[in-house]
Amino acid sequence: MDQTPKLKRSAALGFIFVTIFVDMLGLGIIIPVLPKLLETLGHFSNSEASEYNGLLTGTYASMQFLFSPFMGNLSDRYGRRPILLASLFGFGIDYLFMAFAPTLGWLFVGRFIAGLTGATTSTATAYIADISEGDKRSSNFGLVGAASGLGFIVGISAGALLGAINIKFPFMAAAALALINAAYGYFVLPESLDKDHRRKFELKRANPVGALKTIGRYGSFAGLLVAFTLVYIAQKAVEYILSFFVYEKFNWQLYSVGILGFFIGVLLVGIQGGLIRWLIPKFGLKMNIIGGLLSYALGLTLLAFSSYGWQVYVYLIPYCLGGVSGPALQGLISNKVSKTEQGELQGILNSISSLSIVIGPLLMSYVFRYFTAKNSLVYFPGAPYILGAVLMLISVWLAAVNFRKNPSIQPADAA
Repeated sequence: MDQTPKLKRSAALGFIFVTIFVDMLGLGIIIPVLPKLLETLGHFSNSEASEYNGLLTGTYASMQFLFSPFMGNLSDRYGRRPILLASLFGFGIDYLFMAFAPTLGWLFVGRFIAGLTGATTSTATAYIADISEGDKRSSNFGLVGAASGLGFIVGISAGALLGAINIKFPFMAAAALALINAAYGYFVLPESLDKDHRRKFELKRANPVGALKTIGRYGSFAGLLVAFTLVYIAQKAVEYILSFFVYEKFNWQLYSVGILGFFIGVLLVGIQGGLIRWLIPKFGLKMNIIGGLLSYALGLTLLAFSSYGWQVYVYLIPYCLGGVSGPALQGLISNKVSKTEQGELQGILNSISSLSIVIGPLLMSYVFRYFTAKNSLVYFPGAPYILGAVLMLISVWLAAVNFRKNPSIQPADAA
């Protein structure tokens, strides 16, 4: 039984929320400003800049993939607190590094460091698993989803609005937030993993290949893990293509993208930070997983066929409602793993999400470019969203099959 006092637990949840928020802020904040930064540092055209944008994203995601299991296992051995604080401090230094990078090569070094420090998401989610029990665990994972989505979207908004003033301002703001949070956490964050629940560090379990091999140990959840992967890949159709989509189809400007990002952020906070705390106890994990995935598919399909700019706002509502599926899915899996393995499991899940950041943007960008090129046989900017909807429907099927084959996991659905 967790002995963390209630007030300290609330403060810890707030700290974790901000930590994940800062993590994803760093990824989102460069999306609107990076083309201009690349053009300035590398003297590129917009087309050439987009190619380097994909390479930088791949660098960041690859480092997360490589180091997430390492950080997760390290936290299983030495505790969550020191890993989180050290990484937050490193994150703050990296943002300053990015703000003042003198050449293109330094941007790649910065993204390398950011990917390594950003691997702490696995430690943050393991912390939440440590201090949460039963239905509260899935609800608190909803806070993770809210922080992640909000950080990413606010990052896009901040990048658009602050970058219009000075291209260095977004990075400097993110650096300040990370360093302030590290200082705050030093004084208020308690350790969540007592020494009795720590385990020996094993390198073979702390590398991405070894981590993915350990998926076999969770054989009853194999279908859910595949569904988890497909969902994350499909999400990249919105996260990385939405700005290109509205530029292409509705001729929006940078400022309009910033306003849209703020709208999505408000939706995510309301749904994943609030509504999900009612939905999961009321309808259970299974129904939230299936219903959320179907809502994702509906939102993506509607976006694909939107004809007016205002419809983007309306159709993003069912898409964002789909976000209840992720915390429910993560909570279901985490409920079946012991405290000594939470860091490892969250490292695996974070490695999967990192792989999706490598695969998703490249895949969705290729589909978008193919269906918007001048020589394309079919002009259809919404094609990435149709692909994303198909992946969501496949995830629904995988989840349903897994529930049918493993009925023992369903009692966790009880309200």
